[in-house]
Amino acid sequence: MRSRVTAGLIAILLAACAGQRAPAAPTASTLTVFAASSLTDAFTRIGADFQTAHPGTTVHLTFAGSSTLAAQIQQGATGDVFASADQATMQRLVDAGLVSGSPSIFARNRLQIVVAPGNPRHIGGLADLSRAGLIVLLCAPSVPCGRYASQALHAAGVTVTPASQEADVKAVVSKVALGEADAGIVYVTDVKAAGAGVQGVDIPARFNVTADYPMAVLQDSRQAALARAFINYVLAGGQQILARDGFAAA
Repeated sequence: MRSRVTAGLIAILLAACAGQRAPAAPTASTLTVFAASSLTDAFTRIGADFQTAHPGTTVHLTFAGSSTLAAQIQQGATGDVFASADQATMQRLVDAGLVSGSPSIFARNRLQIVVAPGNPRHIGGLADLSRAGLIVLLCAPSVPCGRYASQALHAAGVTVTPASQEADVKAVVSKVALGEADAGIVYVTDVKAAGAGVQGVDIPARFNVTADYPMAVLQDSRQAALARAFINYVLAGGQQILARDGFAAA
């Protein structure tokens, strides 16, 4: 009799266990984000926060000049999100049918002259960049920071012959910090990110340029829903991180 009862209890327990489903493990997924180099610090932190909020998700960030990234995408590089430092570069991808939906402006930036700590060459504004003997760097005209610098110099009526034209703002800041150049024109956020290694000289508003930063889901994204969630996060909680890095709200 006891054996029958025991067998019955075991059967009931097995049936109960069979009816309970184990919790589903988070689905592993990778989100690839192409972002302008001036977003390196902010997006690194935003990406980490997004991963925490979406267990099982890995955010793979690729930073470079906006034009370089756009060219890679046009040549077949696969990804999910593109964040550009200007609207013209984003529009190239829109026109090529490589963007899904409408881009969203998520941040704004301004230009600043970057110099060595203490400003040893006594650079007070754009006009000083034309002085003989100064080693001045600009971004290449093919990337947003180069085009913006050209606009600012034109507005100020200043002609500068750069010692070199760099692929992105990080290269300009790095060379000034290392003493390889006296000055350059970069974004306010890049001067701030460099900390005590450099110093910024303000450019008056009448000459300065406002850089609008758009981002969008790429047409061939394999994680379109997750890509939209990332953009929504940047537009919401990510704004605090961007503001701490010196970006203005969109």
